[in-house]
Amino acid sequence: MTAWNKKARRRLSQERVTISKDWGGRIPIALIYPNTYYLGMSNLGFQTIYALFNSYDNIVCERAFWDEKAREPLTIESQRPLSDFAVLAFSITYELDYFNVVNILKSSGIPLFAADRNDSHPIVIAGGPCITANPEPLSPFFDCFAIGEGEAILPAVVEVISKGIEGRKDALLQALSSLPGIYVPSLHNGKTISRQWVQDINDFATTSVILTPETELGGMYLIEVARGCRWGCRFCLAGYLFRPFRYRSLDYLLDQAEIGLKHEKRIGLLGASPFDHPDIDELVTRLQHMGAEMSVSSLRIRPLSRVSLRGLIESGTQTISLAPEAGSERLRKIINKGVTESDIIEAIDKVAEYRLKHLKLYFMIGLPTETDDDIDDIIKLTLALKGRIDDKRAGTRITLTVEPFVPKAGTPFQWLPMTSAEILAHRLSLLKNSLKPMGIKLASESVNWMVIQGVLSKGDARLAQVLAKMEGTTLSSWRRAMEECSLDAEYYVNREIPFNEKLPWSNIDSGVNKDYLESELEQARLGEETPPCPPAECHKCGVC
Repeated sequence: MTAWNKKARRRLSQERVTISKDWGGRIPIALIYPNTYYLGMSNLGFQTIYALFNSYDNIVCERAFWDEKAREPLTIESQRPLSDFAVLAFSITYELDYFNVVNILKSSGIPLFAADRNDSHPIVIAGGPCITANPEPLSPFFDCFAIGEGEAILPAVVEVISKGIEGRKDALLQALSSLPGIYVPSLHNGKTISRQWVQDINDFATTSVILTPETELGGMYLIEVARGCRWGCRFCLAGYLFRPFRYRSLDYLLDQAEIGLKHEKRIGLLGASPFDHPDIDELVTRLQHMGAEMSVSSLRIRPLSRVSLRGLIESGTQTISLAPEAGSERLRKIINKGVTESDIIEAIDKVAEYRLKHLKLYFMIGLPTETDDDIDDIIKLTLALKGRIDDKRAGTRITLTVEPFVPKAGTPFQWLPMTSAEILAHRLSLLKNSLKPMGIKLASESVNWMVIQGVLSKGDARLAQVLAKMEGTTLSSWRRAMEECSLDAEYYVNREIPFNEKLPWSNIDSGVNKDYLESELEQARLGEETPPCPPAECHKCGVC
């Protein structure tokens, strides 16, 4: 038994509620998260698709992850190689995981390019947020993509695969290409592929399926409270890709929590903006009465309910995360954040009433029109907030997570350039030099890798050759492969794209009108905000 097999069996022994199915007479599907087990098992969407596949009696779905120490990827459940499966289904959340996608296919012995695979090879499918936004950089590698929410797409896909998996691959792909939300690059005729989404999310459970301590969210039962976001921050992929804003009923959430409390004491409430749920105060209060400890994925600065905040902290929450995003009022209007400095101070004052161990603040650098003065505003705001907390609750640790702004396909900022790596590095150093001596920790991603993320997020199919040529996931390998393919990163991320230029992802219809995205960009340039999206005040984005 190899060291990897031992690791897989150890993980299985630690898991609870693992799905185990016999292969006899069933179609084997490998669900692959192209990053570590630790990160993959923290992803609620990945667990949801795993449960949905296994809800079909004629399907056996097993999980696989990227492990750079493994000679070849094997599934967790049976430790079989990927070549044993009829379907490989990738769940891809982050652009930088594209490198792992390529490495997984290469090390599995399956031809990397779809055109080189024949009827003896598995069907290779992908879905996930970045795929829905722009699948083109990976399009030569995949037989098909799922554009939109898996719950809305998967039933029809399973039906077609069940009927056609024993036949010729070209016939199966032809049948798949006729389904709403399925993009088959080799058969694409130029028609746009419409994003699919679930109208009533109460129809599908989105909760923890497998419980394991080996994850960022170990010891917690996760429940999706809401999907999408009504605030319309112009940089936010999730805010546009998961429109319209939908929330689960209070009774549904309480029923799911009752199930979860049989397994864990702690309930994790997930969503882009869970505190926008209309019954959030009652939900938190009733969870408290049920004896639940609680955590929340994120808190919006406005509105920040004092009732719900108190309920969270009294139930054991020790860390609160807030996202001002920018230090200046001017930039917050440009990105349509919808909060003022007084809103931020009011939220901090509410938080400071309680004994917290840790406060996390999220900021972005490199936002459109940003200058060094805006960085000074982040410093001034952070120090002011620290002072208010220290006055009331000395000892609370403060961490700033600072991310470079990456323009994303499908958002109003998709046409804008990314700030150069040199300027981003300079501004990050300004923050570190000013805040670290004050006892404030800074966490940030590599600027150079964020630029690569920008290339992949707005890239085209030519980047597949770059990914294929890379030998090792290093900056030097990326730059060498880009040069060999005669491609320039600046073309993708450091120029403004004219409105009349055809975008690589123009074959994907997210449901949000292009005219609406253009008007939102114009509003940003004027420094004007758009109100949030209650049903009574539709802004005609085209989705709802």
